[in-house]
Amino acid sequence: MTAPVIDDATDAISGKPDALAAGLYIVATPIGNLGDITLRAIRVLTACELVACEDTRVTGKLLNHLGIAKKMWRYDDHSEAGTRAGLIERMRAGPVALVSDAGMPLVSDPGYRLVEDARAAGVAVTVVPGPSAPLAALALSGMPNDRFLFAGFLPAKDKARGEVLAELAPVKTTLIFFETAPRLGKSLAAIAEMLPGREVAVARELTKFYEECRRGSAEEVLAHFEAHPPKGEIVLLVGPPVEVEPSADDADAMLRDLLKTEKPSRAAGVVAKATGLDRKALYARAMELKGE
Repeated sequence: MTAPVIDDATDAISGKPDALAAGLYIVATPIGNLGDITLRAIRVLTACELVACEDTRVTGKLLNHLGIAKKMWRYDDHSEAGTRAGLIERMRAGPVALVSDAGMPLVSDPGYRLVEDARAAGVAVTVVPGPSAPLAALALSGMPNDRFLFAGFLPAKDKARGEVLAELAPVKTTLIFFETAPRLGKSLAAIAEMLPGREVAVARELTKFYEECRRGSAEEVLAHFEAHPPKGEIVLLVGPPVEVEPSADDADAMLRDLLKTEKPSRAAGVVAKATGLDRKALYARAMELKGE
């Protein structure tokens, strides 16, 4: 039996791609290792008339590596409606590729408004899938992957971070976050207090030479990165909740943390939601802790 011919691969290698139809092409790009670019992505980037990108310097390096000379148009979340309108007009006339600095556009990266406006304007939109940091980290970590929730970046401020973790505490699935190296320690400390007993994994520098995935309790992983300050892009994963009744010490730890910024009634409500414990009893305990 003759192997099937893959037109996109042939076109990408020959450098003579078929003409693309007008429209918007959402193109995933490597998250580190440039060898992860797909043959279809090469074809689209070669054949498109314009590349909309977060940073022309970053995308320029990728295009130069691929030997592709292409006009670039800077587009990010701060771009005005007029910029989107101009891009949409270009899409009506010919193929326009949208890329982010790394990975799949729109996944905690610019592009949502552009895709929304393009669809509303009747412009054809298609996706060229490829590398994705959350999925790569999930696979590498070995965390339960039958169900998972990607929740973007945790808030930078302690109060907001605690509220998000309390909101997600009852969700019985692996949680996936993006995080920055300077904020990793605070996030791990908050997880140790707000989500006690849950295993975590920190995946960093994915697909690069110093790729690392550190897994253990939040306290263990925090101790490691306090001794070895991390660098690079980070994906933080939290395992599903452990099916055990929360102890009084666990509740006290959560209440003490929340009482730094919240009133007892609010702290009791947040902990009740996260643990399933009685709100009135938690409020009484919060008042005791407040008076210590």
